[in-house]
Amino acid sequence: MGLITGPLDQYDYLTFAFLVVAIVGFFYVLIAIGGLPGKLAERRHHPHAESVKLMGWIGLFTVFPWVHALIWAYHDSLTIDVRKFPGKPGEEPDKPAEQPVPEPEASTPADGTSQKTAEPS
Repeated sequence: MGLITGPLDQYDYLTFAFLVVAIVGFFYVLIAIGGLPGKLAERRHHPHAESVKLMGWIGLFTVFPWVHALIWAYHDSLTIDVRKFPGKPGEEPDKPAEQPVPEPEASTPADGTSQKTAEPS
């Protein structure tokens, strides 16, 4: 005894075609959603684009890591060097060395004559 007892008609074939289209569409949407954080990170020239892409694929089935990857794709990801943090609270941070200020150069007028001031006698 089989699952289908009678002859197949046009509605049965239409149902099979719809199921095939639905399954293909489901996997297409799944692949598009899984790769979304990685594509966004690459488009925005994110410094950790490969990591975002990997986290998007791994987190696809558990949802929370996928959402984290999506947020991470839009985040700037600034690298902070903790060695340059200021000291203990209340201490003044190190000041950079002062740069010497260049003195302005004396300019001559466009007609080539020099302007001399009269010296007091």
